[in-house]
Amino acid sequence: MERDFREVVQSWLDGNFDEATKAQIVALQETDPVALEDAFYRNLEFGTGGLRGIMGVGTNRMNKYTVGMATQGLANYMKANLDGPLSVCISFDSRNNSPEFAQIAANVLAANGIHVYIFDKLHPIALMSYSVRMKKANAGIMITASHNPKEYNGYKVFWSDGAQVTSPVDKDIVAEVAKITDPSMVKFEAGEGAAPIEVMSHEMDEAYLNSVMTLMLSPEACAKHKDLKIVYTPIHGSGVEIVPEFLAKLGFENVYHVPEQDVVDGNFPTVMSPNPEEPSALAMAVAVADKEGADLVMATDPDADRIGIAVRDNEGKMVLLNGNQTGSILTYYILRRWSELGKLDGNQYIVKTIVTTELMRAIAEKYGVKVYNVLTGFKWIADIIKKNEGKTTFVCGGEESYGFNVGEFVRDKDAPISCAFVAECAAWAAEQGKTLYQLLQDIYAEFGYYKESLISVTKKGKAGLEEIAQMMVDYRNNPPKEMAGSPVIKVIDYTKPEETGLPSSNVLQFYNEAGDVVTVRPSGTEPKIKFYFGIKGSDADTKNEVLRAQFSK
Repeated sequence: MERDFREVVQSWLDGNFDEATKAQIVALQETDPVALEDAFYRNLEFGTGGLRGIMGVGTNRMNKYTVGMATQGLANYMKANLDGPLSVCISFDSRNNSPEFAQIAANVLAANGIHVYIFDKLHPIALMSYSVRMKKANAGIMITASHNPKEYNGYKVFWSDGAQVTSPVDKDIVAEVAKITDPSMVKFEAGEGAAPIEVMSHEMDEAYLNSVMTLMLSPEACAKHKDLKIVYTPIHGSGVEIVPEFLAKLGFENVYHVPEQDVVDGNFPTVMSPNPEEPSALAMAVAVADKEGADLVMATDPDADRIGIAVRDNEGKMVLLNGNQTGSILTYYILRRWSELGKLDGNQYIVKTIVTTELMRAIAEKYGVKVYNVLTGFKWIADIIKKNEGKTTFVCGGEESYGFNVGEFVRDKDAPISCAFVAECAAWAAEQGKTLYQLLQDIYAEFGYYKESLISVTKKGKAGLEEIAQMMVDYRNNPPKEMAGSPVIKVIDYTKPEETGLPSSNVLQFYNEAGDVVTVRPSGTEPKIKFYFGIKGSDADTKNEVLRAQFSK
């Protein structure tokens, strides 16, 4: 193993790699042989969602060579399987090297005869998805590692519907990328005879905003409550321009910023992690809200696909809402307004993931709207939209991990439109004499109190992965007999598509007689096993603690 690793290192030192890369390899040889081995002991895996990894030199790192090889594989697949002319839209976020990686991808595609549309500066994932559909492109690329730490970057592939690729296309692209075993196989230079590289600018932003503005439901409330005080932070990311522009287009005049976090910076200097799921990531925005007496705080991550919010409780204190609560508020607001406006005729649906709150289902059922339950990951929500396109209407959908979308213009998590609907909902609630916090309490009063939580247990290394695998075997062979004092009455094993109607996935769900549900699944990207708890009832807080203790042993 060590010999193979050293052979790969030597091949980079002897090969046609730039001198800066070779100098970094020599420095690692001299100062950090452990890091050198980690950088070269394997190839960074191009999975069904693309690439994601630490940036640096080596086969196991995100760098211009691994990005080029992935793009060459994608180009080869497209040329072999699609009719021309071919085109791809590219966007990127605020991470270090994102613009450079995006340009490398553009050059490789153009050198392979594929027309490229690339944004002139950082843009959210929603704009990339929207542009694929507007340009009628065959595919899209987003350079991002979402909410990962600053050391990471990534490369997501989308298809002609603007959604992340699904089976069988995803696996076929993976197989094609695997055939690119050396950078010498990559056409890096878009020289004479290359396809065009066309720059997209603010005109695409305008088209996006004009499209999604047609989905808004309460312009009168926005106009009447235009003085609503809102704090927004992009956490150094790609929502920095589009979200404030969207809020201004809706008429809101008191949008406060966190100046330090409006700075586009891939080092994310003001936060430990640029993740709106983390309370610390919203701390500066909450401080601004307290200073200005703001009613609402909204934050988005680097690629602006996730939204975190904070609202004032009945004592005037800012409290953070989780993804389930935000998704439930938006679902309730949107379906209620559709009903009030006479837009519901029984031909509409929403989509949630299997680990997302059942409160969204209860709300949809009240309004006679169909609910689809899909596997974890927004690409499965987009897959339902694609299958139903032209037949029934997608109203909204979301997942517990702070992702939500409204309408069919974009086929992924869309934080800009989520921010717009949260702000509009706040104005509509104000028209009823309520805050968003009070609206959530009203929802609980009508549909029952729902409590959701998550435990992630980390098991590092090869032994850890084996332990996680054994835990799943044990849960399958010996499921719990009771949960929180209530007998388990149903077990769903998602490795059995013939029973679930969904693609096979290594997930288990346990339901007890009281209506509580626990979902167990290994993480697809980290050495973790995750336990999702969904509890309903006045004693949900107490039962949540009991279930967490039961499954965290």
